[in-house]
Amino acid sequence: MKLAIEPKEIDLVVEPHKYTKSDTELMSKIIRHYNSTGELLILKKTKAESKPKKELITKP
Repeated sequence: MKLAIEPKEIDLVVEPHKYTKSDTELMSKIIRHYNSTGELLILKKTKAESKPKKELITKP
């Protein structure tokens, strides 16, 4: 891993990402599964519901 070199007069700030409780539980489940079986846990991705596009309103 390489260290990032900051350009002059610029401060790079790296803050930890704040995960939700469900994200943390999911990551723990994946790690537990990997440690016990040596296999990656395959998760099914859920599709986000598509919102209907707004119709163009044209002026007469």
